[in-house]
Amino acid sequence: MSRQIIHTDAAPAAIGPYSQAVRVDKTVYLSGQTPLDPATMELVEGDIEAQARQVFKNLAAVCEAAGGSFAKVVRVGIYMIDLAHFAKVNAVMKDYFSEPYPARSTIQVSALPKNAQVEIDLVMVLD
Repeated sequence: MSRQIIHTDAAPAAIGPYSQAVRVDKTVYLSGQTPLDPATMELVEGDIEAQARQVFKNLAAVCEAAGGSFAKVVRVGIYMIDLAHFAKVNAVMKDYFSEPYPARSTIQVSALPKNAQVEIDLVMVLD
């Protein structure tokens, strides 16, 4: 089994004892990203759509650092503090993914780090 830690300065640094992503053989497990600006480590301004776009931007940077892209993603996990925004996050996701879509779960949680409205993690499989 081959294991590699993935890191990029184009995404927020981990705010705890974890890696941005870990590659095991051809599978890359991306840690949850919140809508932090990697330059300031502060939440981006704006509504749930602005936050979701920043999260996908952060995840795209980690995918790229691992040698992949959203086209290689097989699973998405979305965590939101208010499922009333489900349709808005879906609309943003469609800007980053195309059919056939990856598998996905969406879970409402009581709180997220730094009072974010959304956090998303991914699993990607490389060729």
